[in-house]
Amino acid sequence: MSLTRTWTALIAASLASTALAASGLTGRAFALAVLALAWVKAELILRRYLHLARVPAIARGFSLGLAIFLMLAAGFALIPA
Repeated sequence: MSLTRTWTALIAASLASTALAASGLTGRAFALAVLALAWVKAELILRRYLHLARVPAIARGFSLGLAIFLMLAAGFALIPA
């Protein structure tokens, strides 16, 4: 994926985040959607802008750390109030 396509994907994900926030939705589904968009954007930045796709072992380590963090955040979002 070229840098321009990556930038376009990041803009699209940011527009989706903005639309989601402007929708006025709240609750668990909203939180999970926000976390999913954050995951997509983080992976794009790590692999394309920081060129971690060239170093698969390090990319996997960052992806694992990111996945653990986002799963914990999702778990907290799913805990009933």
